[in-house]
Amino acid sequence: MPEMGRPIDILMVEDNPHDVRLTMEAFKDAKVSNNLSVASDGEEALKFLRREGEYASSSRPDLILLDLNLPKKSGREVLEEIKRDPDLKRIPVVVLTTSGNEKDILMAYELHVNAYITKPVDLDQFIKIVEAVEDFWLTVVKLPPK
Repeated sequence: MPEMGRPIDILMVEDNPHDVRLTMEAFKDAKVSNNLSVASDGEEALKFLRREGEYASSSRPDLILLDLNLPKKSGREVLEEIKRDPDLKRIPVVVLTTSGNEKDILMAYELHVNAYITKPVDLDQFIKIVEAVEDFWLTVVKLPPK
């Protein structure tokens, strides 16, 4: 858990504006103060994480929510690059995707993802999933120092 009073920084890598909006709504009422940043494709996510260009002053996230099906660079490629990078590999990554394909699940865990969640189609279930992520990752888990 970050030191008292400091918000938890979350990077959501998601190209679906509807899912982004729902996640923002769910996190708005979070028990833990948080800053949610959004990257809409894999290339933007890696620029954000490496603090390149317009993201030079961005805060390093405490947690990454990663969709697998992204434009420009897939979530699989992003996950692989994060876990290969000595400066980024400690950041917990939660895959939040529509794919329930066993190959995708196996690939994600082979690349050392911290959790794999299949997005439900139902709106209420989606919000419950985001709240469960918040409850576990923001209040129960001790996150690594930045």
